[in-house]
Amino acid sequence: MSFRPTLPLHKKSSTAWIARQSRDPFVKARLSSPSSYRSRSAFKLIELNDKWGRFLSRPSVRSVVDLGAAPGGWSQVVAERLGWTLDAEDNPEDFGLREEAKVLKRGSWSTELENKTTGRGKIVALDLLPIVPILGVQTLQMDFLAPGSARVVRDALKSPKNPEGTADIVLSDMAANFCGSKIRDTQMSLDICYAVFDFAKDALTARRVDERGKVIGGGILLLKHFSHPSLQEFRKEYLEPNFHLVHYIKPESSRSDSAEGYWLCRGWLGRT
Repeated sequence: MSFRPTLPLHKKSSTAWIARQSRDPFVKARLSSPSSYRSRSAFKLIELNDKWGRFLSRPSVRSVVDLGAAPGGWSQVVAERLGWTLDAEDNPEDFGLREEAKVLKRGSWSTELENKTTGRGKIVALDLLPIVPILGVQTLQMDFLAPGSARVVRDALKSPKNPEGTADIVLSDMAANFCGSKIRDTQMSLDICYAVFDFAKDALTARRVDERGKVIGGGILLLKHFSHPSLQEFRKEYLEPNFHLVHYIKPESSRSDSAEGYWLCRGWLGRT
């Protein structure tokens, strides 16, 4: 899957963008938050988690994968919910450094941070772009579609309580770099949905029944999508047969003029 670099804004569109940003309550909240979230989209995950059963906060959640994670806003939220204390302020010594330079300086695993509080479980964040370390999160600069990437993620998630390295939750807030062609842009969005599902089916913890007949969980997939004529077909063919419950959600923190929405898929059945 190819991604185009973002085109520079023209003066008129740039002015409109600045005006919209200045009025956006979630942009203001991000700038004032003590958690120093790296992206506005962090508030979408907070809202989705809080309004839909606090799925990230459950004690049974021990392994989370964040696909297309850069710059790291969603991973920050996950780390908070799993009990890790975040690095709330930027290091003054990093001022002026590009993201790549920060990563080279600090590595991909942030256990070296001072004044840390150890949380539970393992969090793995993947992206083609570098991600500045987040306490409690292992960052991997790689293509999740590349051969062998699933094995790398499983190895990173393995623990005595999770010897197979499966994921309790897979998150995807990915969007392709839009080119301006509605047909091509919507198709690229659907392509991402297929790719994420293909990854998740081999990564998620399957729903099971214990020796007492009690149903045990099943992995959760939270997947962003943009409107496309084939979306309902994708949902009926791939999501509904393979998850116990599938919800469509348009969070309030999503901009009203955006065509994005989310599928919250609960209880991976492990049939595929």
